[in-house]
Amino acid sequence: MRLRELADVGPFFALRTGDDPEGPGYLPLGEEAVRLRVETVAERLGTADRRVAASIAFQGIAGRLTSIALGSAVLTGRVPDLAGGGLRWHPARSAPDDLLLPAPAALAPAADPAGQAERISAAVLHGLLVPLHHATRATTPVSARLLWGNAASSLAGSLRVLHIWCLEHNRPQDAEHALVLTRALFQDPLLCDTGTLRRTRGGPVFERRTCCLYYRVPGGGMCGDCVLRHPPRGR
Repeated sequence: MRLRELADVGPFFALRTGDDPEGPGYLPLGEEAVRLRVETVAERLGTADRRVAASIAFQGIAGRLTSIALGSAVLTGRVPDLAGGGLRWHPARSAPDDLLLPAPAALAPAADPAGQAERISAAVLHGLLVPLHHATRATTPVSARLLWGNAASSLAGSLRVLHIWCLEHNRPQDAEHALVLTRALFQDPLLCDTGTLRRTRGGPVFERRTCCLYYRVPGGGMCGDCVLRHPPRGR
């Protein structure tokens, strides 16, 4: 499976590469892109609460980055060098057309899930999400812990989609690989205290220790992994 074929798993796993055939609008992953994305999300959600919009915007980009990294590691054995390839973000577009990697190249391969987790932690969690975390909080006063909970929830969501896809396509070893790799990623200090990832008969389940604030959106509700649904035991 090649990188462009990851779109078969779902739009969050897809990544445009090369030049943009549809005109300008892609920006580096920095404060300008974050500010414009927060404005776009606020308008689409119909909310004037910028904290809610910033939270959902960060969760969305975290979901895109973790899906691409996890999917490519499990299904191709390699992880694209998103930072080194000059990844760009279009704040007004949705997946799969929001991200563009002009110069795709792969990170150095790893022999096992632990090695892959180290590559993804360094390149995606620390290399991309940490700067985006800072940029988000620079544009909107939103809780740092909440944002890392969003990143963890996004990673768990990526795992669920990929795990189901692998089982449906008779790839049980890849499904297990995805679970093992995700568990290793949850050992990173950025994510280790964000919630609990469990294996169930229905697949992997995550219960987070924070709330993304989506319930404050007009007509919104609580997410399935929300702390408001699953109060932490003994905490």
